This record gives sequence, structure tokens and C-alpha cells, in this order.
Amino acid sequence: MIYADVIIDISHEKLDRSFQYKVPERLQGEIRVGMVVTVPFGNRNSMRKGYVVGLSSTPSFPPERIKEIGDLRSSEDTTEARLISLAAWLKEQYGSTMIQALKTVLPIQETVRAKEKRRICLNIEETEGWRSLEELENTRYKARARLLRSVLESPDKSVDYTDAVKNMGASPSVLKYFTEQGILSIKSSEIYRNAVSPEMESEKERFSLTPLQKNAVEEIREEWRREKPRPVLLRGVTGSGKTQVYMELIEEVVSKGKQAIVLIPEIALTYQTVRRFYGRFGNQVSVLNSRLSQGERYDQFKRAKRGECKIMVGPRSALFTPFPNLGLIIIDEEHEPTYKSENTPRYHARETAVHRAETEGAYVVMGSATPSLEAYSRAEKGEYFLVNLNARYEARPLPEVSIVDLREELKAGNRSILSRSLSEEISACLEKGEQAMLFLNRRGYAGFVSCRSCGHVMKCPHCDVSLSEHNNGRLICHYCGYETQKPEICPVCSSPYIGGFKAGTQQIEQIIHKNFPNARVLRMDYDTTRSKGSYEQILKAFSEHEADILIGTQMIVKGHDFPSVTLVGVIAADMSLNASDYRCAERTFQLLTQAVGRSGRGVRRGKAIIQTYHPEHYSIQAASCQDYEAFYQEEMSYRILLDYPPASHMLAILGACEEEERLLKGMYYIGQFVKKAYHGDGLHMIGPASAPVGKVKDVYKQVLYLKHEDYHTLVNIKDKIEKYMEINSGFRKIYIQFDFA
Repeated sequence: MIYADVIIDISHEKLDRSFQYKVPERLQGEIRVGMVVTVPFGNRNSMRKGYVVGLSSTPSFPPERIKEIGDLRSSEDTTEARLISLAAWLKEQYGSTMIQALKTVLPIQETVRAKEKRRICLNIEETEGWRSLEELENTRYKARARLLRSVLESPDKSVDYTDAVKNMGASPSVLKYFTEQGILSIKSSEIYRNAVSPEMESEKERFSLTPLQKNAVEEIREEWRREKPRPVLLRGVTGSGKTQVYMELIEEVVSKGKQAIVLIPEIALTYQTVRRFYGRFGNQVSVLNSRLSQGERYDQFKRAKRGECKIMVGPRSALFTPFPNLGLIIIDEEHEPTYKSENTPRYHARETAVHRAETEGAYVVMGSATPSLEAYSRAEKGEYFLVNLNARYEARPLPEVSIVDLREELKAGNRSILSRSLSEEISACLEKGEQAMLFLNRRGYAGFVSCRSCGHVMKCPHCDVSLSEHNNGRLICHYCGYETQKPEICPVCSSPYIGGFKAGTQQIEQIIHKNFPNARVLRMDYDTTRSKGSYEQILKAFSEHEADILIGTQMIVKGHDFPSVTLVGVIAADMSLNASDYRCAERTFQLLTQAVGRSGRGVRRGKAIIQTYHPEHYSIQAASCQDYEAFYQEEMSYRILLDYPPASHMLAILGACEEEERLLKGMYYIGQFVKKAYHGDGLHMIGPASAPVGKVKDVYKQVLYLKHEDYHTLVNIKDKIEKYMEINSGFRKIYIQFDFA
């Protein structure tokens, strides 16, 4: 006898476990992990949909108590079955419960009604309809006559139901009369909620490929002809036209009846990306992101599953689009950290995309001007196929870059956020009628509020972070949302010298308005993009030259293409250089290279000014001349020296608990368990120690780092820790996450 472990419903946490069922003899040759089944569930044995997550020959209960599977779902669920198998892989690779993995890959079916369009249609011969109308017009039933005349006079012999009710007096009694007589009928048809805004649909264009782009496309096609094609890493300088290469490859895949997923790192990129893809592929393109309503998301998944759209564009979650015949996954700006999930399972879209492509016979193409060290090192080892685009589209020159030492600015008496040279270039840019972008890697009105006398910093009482000052005089915690009024005096020493480190986007906007009163300014950051459609409104306004200067955080320097932008100013280049993260130099190089690359993408050569307190740092120097190879070699030497990825593999074990003492004890025991089990096995352990933010919403956090040259050894450690925690009840109140790097 074969037994199947089945998860019943992923929308209820109380059912966060599998239930065992007997597999009837008629299904034993067909059933496998990942299939969708119907099973009896509950006291009334009502049939419910379930997912097979395991098979065994050993019953967990007395066999007479185990119910039998009803049936397999029809073949239309094969797409869902593949995604369930992907969920099982996520659970195994990244550490989570099966329910968490299923919730990641399958949209929870909330109660979303299909949108319907209803029409009132003529149900008899037209000549007979006119006779009926003649009879009605000689009676007192004017509403009936009015409705029937409207139907008969319409070209398709039907009228819109809503219009008939509102404007023709089609009351329930009128409709009942016609339907009972068989004269008219009400027909419903499902219509999709459109996730693509109308202005995106207007642009129709097709670029011709340059010789470099054609060569890149042919290199990729050659790789695809291999028996086992490798994932492709397309490294192209900013403005080299990687998107046009993507579209050429997608067209080839779609022409063969397959579908493509295009991953982008930010919702902010959706507007321009979808606009360009829609110009090439029309309504074959759809979009998925968190700003869509439940109804819109429901419709896009349904369209994808039915194969009615061919190309899905969206951030990380779009990777799980239920396409029945997936042919290609594109990962644009592959280096972006947003491709790493912060929720359990903490998967990376890059590895997950490669695995999904392998199991479904699809290709993977990753593109970036600044590939992650992990991806580039794999390309060097031959695991990925590297293709280069070393020149901008139509041989346009890279921008002229200047590095400004802010220490020298201070010595010269300039205490402004804007250096003298940046101010001069903004003036020149405005005089020429060109556009500028100013980038700052933070949000809000100020970084933190502190006392100049005693050094006290205003912190959130619930989280171990400083509060940020906003324009309305409120102090806000950006972790839990706590708010309070800014104090007039220091709560510790009563000094009146308390103020903020004012380097937020709002502050820069105010300075620009003061220094350049005639400039039209737009700001794009977290605070200005909260509402649905706000990204599109800001980007559309800037692209149509309704503003001269765009000020923003990271979202403005990733992948946007504005031909009229000839100046980019990086306000404080090294803000990300001092983060508590071993990747801070890599992040800084990538951000600066992307920022510089927004300038001069049209016919006029651009300029970029990088303001920094560390002008000599190798990441800033390499970014100024867009020298990826120089940065890669320098950074890898440090990673090898310190045993950090990609020179080694690393597993972070993240613990969280409301009881600090319990958490400290639990993390200590995990560390001791690992030491005993893997002593002298080439494993390096750091911690446990407090996480970078040690407390959030009154929950304490600790982290333990494990390094090893073999990734599978770390996966094995993760598996053993999970079993160790299962048999120790003290861990039931401690929430553990596993994060692989």
C-alpha cells in the first residue's frame, strides 16, 4: 500500500501540516509528489482540494483510520503541480515549512469574483421581434417597448445590461417578462481587469539592433543549441541596449508557442519596462506587482495559466507565474538585492529561476552592467555563459565623471549639501533646457536627531534604531511606524541644542527650490510613491519634460532611460559604504555605476558628479570610470582573504523571540550543537551575536554565521538543526530563519 502526505489548504495557518491518505490501487501508477488531488476532509468528509507533498509505504496511523484519496485533478493542473514541486525544492534548499513554501509559489485563493460583462440579447427571429414591439407599443407597457426597440435597433441586436437598467428603465419585472416569454435573454461573458494602464499601450516602436547587439543575440542562440544550455549572463555597460536583446530573444521563444517571464528589481521600473515591451508585443504582455488589486492579480494569473498572455513583467514574485509552457526567464539588473526574499523561505530569485528553468526545459538570461560577484564568479568558472556588450547603443559616449571631495568643500567654507561644481552644473543644465537627476541613498527629511551637548540619540522605544525627522516635525520609526513629536530640549541633559542630520530627499528638494527658484522639481522616494499609480505619474511627468530635476532614492537610478538627462549628481556617494554588511563596497560600486549610467543616454553627452568623503576608495574610483573588471579583482581579493561569498558559502541562522533570555540560550545551544557535530570539518562559525537591528517591535533578534566551502554541507547542517529543534521543546517560542549566501 502507498500512502500520500497531503496539504489541504494553504490559506489557513491551522492546517499548516500534512495529512496522510491511502492511494487507491487505480492511482498508484500515476500519483507523484506535486500533484493536485481531491480528498475527504473533516467530520462530514466533504471533498477538498489538496497538494501531494510526500509518498511513503509506511502508515503514520493504524491503516483502518486512514482515509482514501478521491481522485487526481484533471491535466489542466499540471502547471500547478510543477509549482508545488518547486515549493518542495524551496523548502529543502532554504529551510521553511511546506506551507510557507506553497504560499510563496501559489497565490492564496481569496474570494475574488470574476469580472463579468452582461448584455441583453434578442432571443427570437428579428421579424418576430418587430411584431412583438408593435404589439407592445399599443399597450401601456412603455418601458418594455423602449427596451425591445433599443435591442432591435442595435447593430448586434443586444444592449449593455447596466446601461439598460440605468437609462432604459429595465426593471427586474421588465426583464422577467422578456426572459419568461423567451423574447430576450441575458448573456454573461468574463472580462479581465486590465493591469496595464492605457498610456502604456500607446507607444508602438521597434528598434533595429546594432552589430554588437546582433552578435550578442547570436552568441546566446548558439549556447541554446547545446545539449545542456547554461544560464546566460549578459554583461553590458549602462545604455548598451540590453533590453533590445531581451526582446529579440523573447520574440524567438514566443514564436515557438512558449511564454516568457521578465523579472525587474523594482516596481518603479514597471512603467518604462512595460511601455517598451508593450510597444513591441502589444497585449501579449501583462504585469504583476504588489500594487495591483486582488482582482487584477487574480485575472493576470488566470490569463497566464490559460496561456492567453505570453509575457509577464514584474518583480521577484512574478517568477512563480503559472505559465503552462515556459520558455524563457529574463532577470534584468541581476545584481539587485531585491531579488533576495526577506521572508521565509529566504530564496534568491537567481537560483530559483535556474532551478525552475531546468525542470521545465526553459532558458535563463541574466543582465547587468554590474553583475553580482556570485554570478560573475560562476561565469568565470564556466557555470554560466558570459556575453559582453562593451559599448553604448549607437556608440554613444559614456558620461564625463567628476569626483568631488567633500572634505575639501568644507575647508573652502562650503557647508551646503551641494558642492560648488554640482551647483554650477545644475545652473548650466537648466540654462540649456536639459534635465538633471539628483540621487541620495536615504529617505525622509533627516537621518537622525541627536543632542549636540551629550550625544543622546532619539530612538524608537520598540526597535533598536534611531527615529527619522520628517518635514512636519514628527519623528518616525521606519521599522514599526512609531511616531512622536520632535522634542524642544534633550530628554537626558535638557540642552536646547538638539537637531537632525539633515540629508534627506525632502531637505535636498527644499535646497534646490531655494537655490534654483525657477526649476521645476519632482521627488521620488518611499513617501511620494505610496499610492497606486504614483510611480507612473512621476516617471511619466519627468519623461514628458514636465520637470527639470528629479530627486530621489535608489529607485531613480535603476534601469530608467531618459534621453534628456545630461547631468546626474550623487549627493553622498559613501552613505552605503559604511553599512554593517560585507557587501557594502559592492553595493556602493553598483549604485554609483547605475547612477552615472542614467546620464547622457540621448544624443548629447552627459556629465556625472560624485560627492564623497572617501574619493580614494576603490569602489568609487572604479565606478567613476565604469571599470567592472578592476572592481571585481580588488573586491574578490578581500572576499578570499576574509572567507566571504562567493569565495566561500555562508549560512546565517536568524533567531527571534519576545523573551531575550530564552533567545540567548537557544542560539547558544544551536552554536554548541553545530560545534560538536562539525568540529574540525572546515567550518567557520561567527557568533551568536545581536543582529544589526537587535530589537524590532519588542522582539529580540540574534544571528549566527556559518561559513564553509561546500554549499551542500551547509544545507546538511540546516537539516540537522531543524531536527534538533523539533525534539527540543524550548525552541517552540523561538522563530528561526535560515539565510544562505
